[in-house]
Amino acid sequence: MFDFLLLSGYNRIMITQEKLTILTESAKYDVSCSSSGSKRKNSGGMGNGYAAGCCHSFTPDGRCISLLKILLSNDCVYDCKYCPNRVSADVKRVTATPEEICELTMDFYKRNYIEGLFLSSAVCKNPDYTMERLLLVVKKLRTEYRFHGYIHLKGIPKADERLNKEAAKYADRMSYNMELPSERSLKLLAPQKSKQSLLLPMKTLTAERTNFLQEKKKGLVKGYFLPAGQTTQMIVGASPEADGQILRLSQALYRNMELKRVYYSSYVPVVRAPLLPNAQAGALREHRLYQADWLLRFYGFTVEELIEEGENLSVDYDPKCAWALKNLHLFPVEINRASLEELLRVPGIGARNAQKILQARRFSTLRFEDLQKMRVALKRAKHFITCDGKFYGVKNESAVQGLLTAAEWSENAVQTDFFALLPDDTQNGQRLLLSNRQSAIAALTGEL
Repeated sequence: MFDFLLLSGYNRIMITQEKLTILTESAKYDVSCSSSGSKRKNSGGMGNGYAAGCCHSFTPDGRCISLLKILLSNDCVYDCKYCPNRVSADVKRVTATPEEICELTMDFYKRNYIEGLFLSSAVCKNPDYTMERLLLVVKKLRTEYRFHGYIHLKGIPKADERLNKEAAKYADRMSYNMELPSERSLKLLAPQKSKQSLLLPMKTLTAERTNFLQEKKKGLVKGYFLPAGQTTQMIVGASPEADGQILRLSQALYRNMELKRVYYSSYVPVVRAPLLPNAQAGALREHRLYQADWLLRFYGFTVEELIEEGENLSVDYDPKCAWALKNLHLFPVEINRASLEELLRVPGIGARNAQKILQARRFSTLRFEDLQKMRVALKRAKHFITCDGKFYGVKNESAVQGLLTAAEWSENAVQTDFFALLPDDTQNGQRLLLSNRQSAIAALTGEL
């Protein structure tokens, strides 16, 4: 077995490869992290958490992988049915010391492996003990190691409020994962957690951050308090709630807690339990939730417009197309006269193209060919717009539905992958991988 030999002054700190493997493997199911959005600058130390100082690497489904993602401990006293680290699970338990995490972070950063740290932990002994250890890690990194890189810290529900507030002074972002979208499901699958225990620390940190920013404007305080805000995660498909209920909770969190992101994690049956489904929820459902979430945050939609509480999002086409088909009486809109709000609701016209259209039509009347040059997704948009009074789409509702479904599943409409696989080449038997630029842009921007 190999060891990572980490030196700090004259003290030799060692973390075994086995411990590192277990703690990083246990952390992979938490997707509520992103290495952007902080304004922490380097004032004479190591690293930089400012937006330009974080390296962004993405997996094909869009997740950022530029952070050291690790648990402080997987020795949990909770018994959440869906969790591989639950107390009733037969797994090897390991716990790292705060010094080991600090040294590991600095060593990986110096080797250019990472640009920041995502630190979480199972509830070891009790919430206060665990939160004290997490706080010690981030405090030592900032004050002793002079690390100014990005730190995302998972908060521990039911921990003392003072520990949460203190940790927020050193972390760039914190997250309290909702996990399940209803109190009933939490009682069944995560009996030690409650909706109140998750919402209360989020609400407290939101209020504290608001007060801090107001006092900082007046010059009364210095430093940082969660400069990258808060996020949360919800598991999709582990419990019976429909997409409409999940999105209503997300909308409430955005409005009341000022969350930066709600992450959706498609349920994968890594744990077998009587109350859990045997099949995974699937990537498409997760993708549709992200698309609807994007409409809530950047396109001016509300959940009530997109979906009923007990409904699931359409699998045939994206949420904006589904909304447009339900509201055909609002279309077509004239591309040369429509407001920004109207343009943003046209399927196939994203936020950037809406702004381009507003700018371009100041100088000349836009035609269909001009929209093609702007790379508007006309396979969808043409059924909902006119260009200088001319309509290029199909008026029959059933035909439009069929064409939108075909456009969704065609190669040009893929929005989740950065690369598109070509069929096997019959001559050399090799499977070719071709970069799909439009797909990559869509996955990054979320444009619909």
